[in-house]
Amino acid sequence: MSNGPGDGIPAVSTAILAMSRHLEVRDVLKTIVASARELLDAEYAALGVPDDHGGFAQFVVDGVSAEQWKAIGPLPRQHGILAAMLHNATPERLADVREDPRFGGWPAAHPDMSDFLGLPVADGDEILGALFLANKRCPKPEGTCGFTEEDEHLLGILAQHAAIALTNARLYERSRELTIAGERARLAHELHDAVAQKLFSLRLTAQAATALVDRDPARAKDELHQVAALAAEAADELRAAVVELRPAALDEDGLVATLRSQAQVLDRAHTARVTFAAQGVRALPAAQEEALLRVAQEALHNALRHSGAGQVEVTLTRRGQGALLRVADDGRGFDTGLVRRAGRHLGLVSMRDRAGGVGGRLRVESEPGKGTAVEMEVPGG
Repeated sequence: MSNGPGDGIPAVSTAILAMSRHLEVRDVLKTIVASARELLDAEYAALGVPDDHGGFAQFVVDGVSAEQWKAIGPLPRQHGILAAMLHNATPERLADVREDPRFGGWPAAHPDMSDFLGLPVADGDEILGALFLANKRCPKPEGTCGFTEEDEHLLGILAQHAAIALTNARLYERSRELTIAGERARLAHELHDAVAQKLFSLRLTAQAATALVDRDPARAKDELHQVAALAAEAADELRAAVVELRPAALDEDGLVATLRSQAQVLDRAHTARVTFAAQGVRALPAAQEEALLRVAQEALHNALRHSGAGQVEVTLTRRGQGALLRVADDGRGFDTGLVRRAGRHLGLVSMRDRAGGVGGRLRVESEPGKGTAVEMEVPGG
C-alpha cells in the first residue's frame, strides 16, 4: 500500500509524538525504527549509529526475530550500501538492493531483501545515523521499487525529528552522567573527611593507650577498647562508601541483577543478613529502574546503619505492568509520626521525591521495637 498525503502526515505526527516520550538513547532508537517500519508498511527497518572505528556503535532492528538476529551475528561494519547514508548523506531508493554494485558482505542468515529505502539521520552537518527500510508490503511491478517518492518524503520528515529526539536523548544522558560524576565526587569528598577524622581519633587514642600501659593498665585497656570501636566505625564508613560509589550497571545488567549484586556485597560487608528475591519482574523504563535502585540503596543504608537489624530482606515483585520494591528489617523501628514531623530524617523525603518523580508512591511502615518496611510501587512504562 502507498501512503497518500491524507494518511501520511497524521502517521508521521503520531510517530514524532512517540519519539518525544523517551529520554534514553536506546529507547529513542527503538521507537524511531518501529515508527518508520509502521509508517511505510515495510517488512524490515533498521537504524545504525556509527562509531569512530569503521563500525556501528549501535544497530537497532525491527521486523527481525531474536532468533534471526542471533543467527545474523556481530554488528555490521560500515560497508557498501550501509556506508552510503553515513558518508554521502544522500537518500537511496532502490528496486532491488541485491543488484546494487555496493551490495555485499551480508551474513548468510540475513533476511532476504529486495526493494530498499535508506536515509541519513543528520543534525546539521553531523550524521548521527542511517535509517534503512526494506521490502515494502505492496504489489510491485517487475523492476520497480515499492517505496515511492512520497514515502521518501515522509521518511525524511521522520528522520529530521529523529535527529532532534536523538540529540535530546544524548544530552539527557550526558547530563545524567555529569550528575552521577558530581555525586561520586561529593561522596569521595565525604568519605575522605569522615575516614580521615576517624583515623585521626584512632591515632590519638592509640597514643594515649601506649602512654598509659605501664602506669595505669586499666585506663589503657579502656583506651584500647575505644581504638577497636573507632577502627570498626572507620571500616563501616569505608564499606558504605564503596557500595555507594559502585556503578549501578543498570544498562548492562538490569535492575534485578544489580539489586542482587548489591545485596550480596552488603551481606558480606555487614554482620546483618541481607537477602534479595525477585518474582516475575519485567524490564521497566530506565528512569523507573534507577529510582527503584536509589530508594533500595537508601532504605538499605538506613537499615544497616541505624536500625540495629540482624536481618534485612529486599524483594522485588511484579505488580500489574509495574513493580513493587520492599526493603524490610527486624531492627529497632521508629515512630513514623515523629519522623514525619522531623522532616528529612532517614532520607524519607528524598525517597518520596524519587518515587513521585517516576509516577510511583512510597509507603513506610514501622513501630518502635518492631522493625521497618519501606515499599515503593511504580506503574508500568
